[in-house]
Amino acid sequence: MVCEVSLIEKPALTDPILIEGLPGIGFVANIVALHLIQELKAKLFAEIRSSFFQDLAITAEKGKMHFPVNQLYYHKGRDGERDLIILYGNTQALTTVGQYELCGRIIDVAEQPGCRYIMTLGGLKREAKVEKPGLYCAASDSETLQDALGLGAKIIGGQIFGVAGLLVGLGRLRGMRGFCLLAETPGLYPDAVAAREVLKAVCRMLHLKVNLGRLNKAAKATNDILK
Repeated sequence: MVCEVSLIEKPALTDPILIEGLPGIGFVANIVALHLIQELKAKLFAEIRSSFFQDLAITAEKGKMHFPVNQLYYHKGRDGERDLIILYGNTQALTTVGQYELCGRIIDVAEQPGCRYIMTLGGLKREAKVEKPGLYCAASDSETLQDALGLGAKIIGGQIFGVAGLLVGLGRLRGMRGFCLLAETPGLYPDAVAAREVLKAVCRMLHLKVNLGRLNKAAKATNDILK
């Protein structure tokens, strides 16, 4: 096995947007994705396992074991909402080759129901204390960049590591548009404050009706998983 996809369902979606929510700095993307899945009651339709994931199993209550996995959920939009594909998982790949393979498979799955737009999320590490996290962005093209700037984000310079950067780049090679949205964070713990700023921007752009009041629950769940 290198990167294996298990399809549980083939959802019928209309022009869905892929939202990436894998672990990263401050677990910002992870918290946002989990909250969207819970609030929207999104349905699991695919799982990805890779030999480039960590070689371990995590023991949980009553002797149960959890394994490294990426999952894709879907949400059928209601009352003006966009259809969504939400990527959630407990790991990224550990090598460069593994990251490319993983992102390629994610795009393969997202393309099947007609996805042509990708939003990756994450944290932007700051050494100083962050009172109100600012948003920063980079995009696949100038038109898509305007979408991100319209959310109040500023253009980021430098490098975006991991799936958050790579997924947008590989998507562009397949004719998909996309941008990365990052919130400032100390990055030392699951940062619900930074996640809230990202989530508000995502909900505004996609017309999602999501209760932000329960975001701390998703942050606590993420913290419990880490423990």
